[in-house]
Amino acid sequence: MPPELAFILTLALRMAITAAFVVTASVITERSGPVIGALIATLPISAGPSYAFLALDHDAAFVAQGALASLPINAATVFMSLVYVLLAQRGSLIVCFCASVGLWLGLAVLIRTAQWSFGAGIAANVVAFAICLPLVQRFRNVRMPLITRRWYDIPLRAVLVSTLVATVTTVSGWAGPAISGTIAIVPIVLTSLMLILQPRIGGPPTAAVIANSVWGLAGFAIAVAVLHVTALPLGSAIALSLALLTCVAWNLGLWGWSRRRLVR
Repeated sequence: MPPELAFILTLALRMAITAAFVVTASVITERSGPVIGALIATLPISAGPSYAFLALDHDAAFVAQGALASLPINAATVFMSLVYVLLAQRGSLIVCFCASVGLWLGLAVLIRTAQWSFGAGIAANVVAFAICLPLVQRFRNVRMPLITRRWYDIPLRAVLVSTLVATVTTVSGWAGPAISGTIAIVPIVLTSLMLILQPRIGGPPTAAVIANSVWGLAGFAIAVAVLHVTALPLGSAIALSLALLTCVAWNLGLWGWSRRRLVR
C-alpha cells in the first residue's frame, strides 16, 4: 500500500473513532448528567488511538519516552479544566474556551522547554490535583437542562472533532517522542465537549462535566505512568493494554463511588 494512502486511511480511522466517542459522550452527558459524561470523556478516547498508532510506527522505547513526556502535560490539562470551570459560571463560550486553551498552550510550551524525569512528572500531577480538585468540588453537581435536538447537531459535532483530530495527527507525523507524547494527549475530547455543550446547555452544566472530569484525569495520569514503566520490559502492546485497564478500572471505581453517595 502506498504510504500516502496508508496515512489517509489511518487519519480517517482516527477521525472516525474519536468523533464517534466524543459525540457519544456528549449525548450521554445530556441524558445522564455530568458524572457519567465525565467518566466517558476521561477514558483514553483520543490518547489511546494516538499511542496505538505510535506503537505501530515506533519501538517500545519511543512509546515509553512519549508517555514520560505526556505526564507533565496531563497536569497542564488539569489546570486548563480548573480555569474553564471557574470562568464558565458566568463567562461566554469565547472567553472561557480561549482562556482555558490559551493556558494549556502556554503551559505546554513551558513544559517542553525542560527535561522531565519520571519523578518530576509525577510531582507535577500531584501538585496539580492538590490545587485543582478542592477548587472544582463545589461545581460538580448541576442538573442537566432539557434539550431540544436539531437535525444538524450530530453531524456538526462529528465534523468539529474530526477537524481537530486531523490537525493533531498531521502535525505529529514529523515529531520525536517528546512532541509526540505532548500531541497524543492534546485535550481534544474535553475541549470538544466545551464547544459542543456550552451553547446547548449553558456554562454551569458544562462546567460540571469538566469538574467531574478532573477526577478522571487522575486515573489517566496513573495510566500514563503505567505505560511509561511497563513499555520497555513488557512491550508496547501489553503496556498499552495495562494502561487502558487502569483507566477503565479507575473510572468504574469512580462510578461505583458516585452511586454509593447517591444511595446515601
